[in-house]
Amino acid sequence: MSDRGRIYAGSFLRALANGLAGVVFGIYIAKLGHSVVVLGLVLSAGLAGATLATVLATFQGDRLGRRRSLIVLGVLSAAGGAVAALFTDPNVIAAAAFIGMLTGMGKDRGAMLVMESASLPSTTDHAGRTRVFAWHAVMQDAGQAFGGLLAVLPTLLREAGVAELDSYRAAILLYALLTAASLPFYARLSPAAEQGASARRAPLSPRSRSILWRICALFALDGIGGGFLGSALFSYFFFAWFGASEAQIAALFLGGKVMSAGSHLAAAWLAKRIGLVNTMVFTHIPSSLILVAIPFAGSFGAAALLYLLREGLAEMDVPTRTSYVMAVVAPEERTMASGVTGIARLASWTVAPAVAGVTIQAVSLATPLFVAAGLKITYDVLLYFAFRKVKPPEER
Repeated sequence: MSDRGRIYAGSFLRALANGLAGVVFGIYIAKLGHSVVVLGLVLSAGLAGATLATVLATFQGDRLGRRRSLIVLGVLSAAGGAVAALFTDPNVIAAAAFIGMLTGMGKDRGAMLVMESASLPSTTDHAGRTRVFAWHAVMQDAGQAFGGLLAVLPTLLREAGVAELDSYRAAILLYALLTAASLPFYARLSPAAEQGASARRAPLSPRSRSILWRICALFALDGIGGGFLGSALFSYFFFAWFGASEAQIAALFLGGKVMSAGSHLAAAWLAKRIGLVNTMVFTHIPSSLILVAIPFAGSFGAAALLYLLREGLAEMDVPTRTSYVMAVVAPEERTMASGVTGIARLASWTVAPAVAGVTIQAVSLATPLFVAAGLKITYDVLLYFAFRKVKPPEER
């Protein structure tokens, strides 16, 4: 198996775990008897841990080595999930979420993604880079989709006579096991995966520094919006607003990930024709407009249809923005570029779930959706005017 295949396999298993946690983790916290405010604080603790891990990976990952960094991060993630499953005290669960980077977002934008993104360009050329990242996103979406499907596990266990709370604990333990299963793939990465990495970090060029300052500011804005839309909070929204069951939510998230997976490949095709920046912006804005309409759907079925339409557009910027960032910096700057853009998104994500929990309780369940849509549209407009003339090599 090639390094690209190993990264794809490890990413798939990690996504499988995240997809499962994205559906059941919020409901698990509720079944423990904790409030939505506690849920928001626990998710923020997980995001804070993920942010710190991303900072360390950015500045020390190449020194430790990308392969070793992935192994250490995977061990911490698996351990955090196991602790969260075995304890009920919210402080212990929050600590486990912090150490294990357990965000409940249903997707991964943390330190392990930073190291994978820095390694993948070495497996292809400029022309194939966006497609490689598109397939990487497909592997993640496929894993998240099947992980969401695994969220029926608590229901199946209850039907078999397992106590309700224990059925949810079993699902969180499965999250930990799936995360641990990715470790052998990372352990077998070859030295080629370290291309551009060095024990001594090279300074960024003035051009790269200018680009990254601007793009990080914009990614932070988008990240705040994204922090209001984590799978755990979305799952809670459908559960509380429409009375949807875990099985219905799991099926919906599965459909959403199927839509996202197809959109990643479509994004690679579209980017060849209209460019990376145009693809990011002109697919993202319609998805935010659809988001605003979801709370006004008259039934769960109508809301589910809108959600699926949104998922068919909302993730087209994922492979394109990663490809774009990796293209506009030098190979030795890729870990730094991947890391600082990831930090910008994660740091902004960290505060959003706690704020969302408070606004849900104080205003309305739908408030986070409206706030997220406004922030994301603002981000798209600013991104277009800031970077429409900064071209990657294949577009020059």
